[in-house]
Amino acid sequence: MNKRFGIQDLAVNVLTLLARLHDLVAVALSWSIAYWLRFNFVIPADHATVMWQTLPTVLLIEAISFSVFGLYRGIWRFASLPDLRRILNAVALAALLIAIIAFMLRGYMVVPRSVLVMSPCLLILMMGGSRFLYRYMKEHQLYRLRLYQDSPVLILGAGEAAVSLLKELGRSELWQVVGLLDDDAMLHGRDILGVRVFGRVDQLRKFASQLGVGHVIVAMPSARHQARRQAIETANEIGLSVLTVPGIDDLMSGRLSVSQLRPVDVEDLLGRDAVDLDQTGLLNLIGGQVVLVTGAGGSIGSELCRQVVKYAPRQLICYDLSEYALYQLEQELKGLAVNFVSIVGDIKNAQRLQKLLTKYPPRVVFHAAAYKHVPLMETDNVSEALLNNVLGTFTLARACQAAGVPKFVLISTDKAVNPTNVMGASKRLAEMVIQGLQEELGTSFVMVRFGNVLGSSGSVVPKFR
Repeated sequence: MNKRFGIQDLAVNVLTLLARLHDLVAVALSWSIAYWLRFNFVIPADHATVMWQTLPTVLLIEAISFSVFGLYRGIWRFASLPDLRRILNAVALAALLIAIIAFMLRGYMVVPRSVLVMSPCLLILMMGGSRFLYRYMKEHQLYRLRLYQDSPVLILGAGEAAVSLLKELGRSELWQVVGLLDDDAMLHGRDILGVRVFGRVDQLRKFASQLGVGHVIVAMPSARHQARRQAIETANEIGLSVLTVPGIDDLMSGRLSVSQLRPVDVEDLLGRDAVDLDQTGLLNLIGGQVVLVTGAGGSIGSELCRQVVKYAPRQLICYDLSEYALYQLEQELKGLAVNFVSIVGDIKNAQRLQKLLTKYPPRVVFHAAAYKHVPLMETDNVSEALLNNVLGTFTLARACQAAGVPKFVLISTDKAVNPTNVMGASKRLAEMVIQGLQEELGTSFVMVRFGNVLGSSGSVVPKFR
């Protein structure tokens, strides 16, 4: 291993030396060419002597300036605007020092002012041009190789996600992007990072046949669900393999990058369009307040905690009977700037609830603790469903009333509408309990019915998969 790293270090040193030699040759050429241009390619003898006498000093100043600005930390293959900025700064500093020295030595030798101006301009062109030319040649070479190795793919969408995807797939050894499709007519016929936008998404069949692609990537994370679903269905009808990028929330939060492609999942087909929330109302309700979430370790409760954190509560109380579920949630919340407390307890334990609500008096309680798996709550587990979902809700609601909690939100289910199973019936009874407890003054009871939560612990989607 040491031998391998020794060879790598030697290779790096050799490349750095070649880069330095290249730049010094560029300095000498730019200094000489500036003189030739100044005197129309016929340099008088006295000025030619000055040119050769000053060249070592110019080389020394430029070399020091290049090292100061770290020109040799970059890799030519990935030359970009930051590298050009470093070249500009280094050449500008060196040009200023050379001009000062030339002014101080005017009594001994004269360097034409036009040379002092033209030389740095020529040097920037040579150094920057050679780096970007090298990058172009390497990328063109890799592109030609990938034409015969990579799988051709079409990207559906030409927005910011598609542009980011193009940049990342440009270095991929798996995919060769041959075109984009987007419904924005203003983009049709234009190129994005060298890739043509051919037409609309509904023309996928036509262009997939023309370009010979077997894969498409749906890069429309912020589009409406109906548009994404239509694009996926069109691709499936043609028999193409469909991949998609992470959702807009994952991209914006930084949890996932656009290059983390995945197969189309059931959520992409069954998902719903995002609901516009009353941000101001939620901020007034939660911001700077103590919030209690029961069943915080469950799929619904943990997501409630994630959403509550966004509104900066003063303190988040996470209450759950499962210590492992609370531990998992705790590890996730530790990475966020939030003051939270993890409490293990049963919602049927009135004494435990009384102490909790006294020690951490909440402004609002989100009650998500419940047994919600439909088949398991039938037959042998009916009593536990009633005890937990009904008696537990009653015990918690009475404790909140006694503690003067301003708002109590029951997380119910759409199965409580004309219930046909024990789980739905128990949640309907829980709704009736808090309706019966509601008084004109005191705790305000609110209930919200959730539909099927995809991927939750009681969801049937894993079974379908």
